[in-house]
Amino acid sequence: MVRVPLTPEDRERGERLGALLRAARGDRSIGDVAAAADISPETLRKIETGRIPTPAFFTVAALATELGLGLDMLAACGRTGADASPAA
Repeated sequence: MVRVPLTPEDRERGERLGALLRAARGDRSIGDVAAAADISPETLRKIETGRIPTPAFFTVAALATELGLGLDMLAACGRTGADASPAA
C-alpha cells in the first residue's frame, strides 16, 4: 500500500492535536496515559509529535476520555483559521 504524502495542512492539524494532547497530559507520563487509553506509548508519542495527524476515531475518543477533553475540543484541531477555536 502506498501512503499519500502529508500536506502542509495535514501536518499543521496534527501539530495542533499533538499540542492539545500534550498540554492536557500535563505531568502524567506518556506510558501512564497510553495504558489508560489502551494504546501503545509509541502511538501516543507519534500523535503528540504530529506524525499521526489523523488518528483513528476510537483512539481519539479514548484519549479524550482519559484526559478529560471534549471531542469538540479535539475536532477544533482539524479546523483552520478563525474556525480553529473550540467555541466555533
